[in-house]
Amino acid sequence: MLLIPINLETPRLLLRTFKYGDINAFIAYRNDPEVAKYQSWDIPYPETAAREFIEYLQQTKPGTLGEWYQLGIALKTTDEIIGDCAFCILAEDGQQAEIGFTLSRQHQGKGYATEAVTCLLAYLFTEYKLHRVRANCDSENIASIQLLERLGMRREGHFVKSLWFKGEWVDELWFAILREEWER
Repeated sequence: MLLIPINLETPRLLLRTFKYGDINAFIAYRNDPEVAKYQSWDIPYPETAAREFIEYLQQTKPGTLGEWYQLGIALKTTDEIIGDCAFCILAEDGQQAEIGFTLSRQHQGKGYATEAVTCLLAYLFTEYKLHRVRANCDSENIASIQLLERLGMRREGHFVKSLWFKGEWVDELWFAILREEWER
C-alpha cells in the first residue's frame, strides 16, 4: 500500500510523517522523565519500540476511523524532530476527533506546541470537515491545560480520580472545540 505522507507547515515548524532518521531524537524525548510523566508510555522507552512505532506509522493511513495517527513536529530550519502530535477520528461517528501532543523539554516554553496544535486543528477542521475536536489531560499538567485554553478549547469536564495511571488514581480534564468556534 502506497501512503501519501502528510507535510504541514507553520512559520517555524513542519508537521510531518515520521522517518527512520527521527529515531534518536524521538527516543531522547520519550525517555525524559519530565516529558513521559503525563504520557501513556513507560520509561525506559526502547529503540525497538521506536522502530516498531515508526514502521506502524508508515503503514497506517491518516484519518482511519478509530486509529491514532502521529505526526512528528520538526523545526523547519533543521528538520530535527522536537515532538509529536496525534489525532484519532472517532469511529462512532467520524465527525469528531481526539488530539494529543508531546514536546521535548528543551523546546517547551517557546510557543512551538501552540503553533503545532493550532496547525493540527486547522488541518482536522479543513481536511476532514470535523464537527468537534476534543483533548484530555491530567489535572496537574498545567502547561497542557494552558495550551488547550489558549487555543480556545473549552473545559467540558473534570473527572475526579477517574483514571488509574502509572500506579495511582488521577483526575482527568476534558476540553473541546467546535468547528464553528474554531472558524471564529
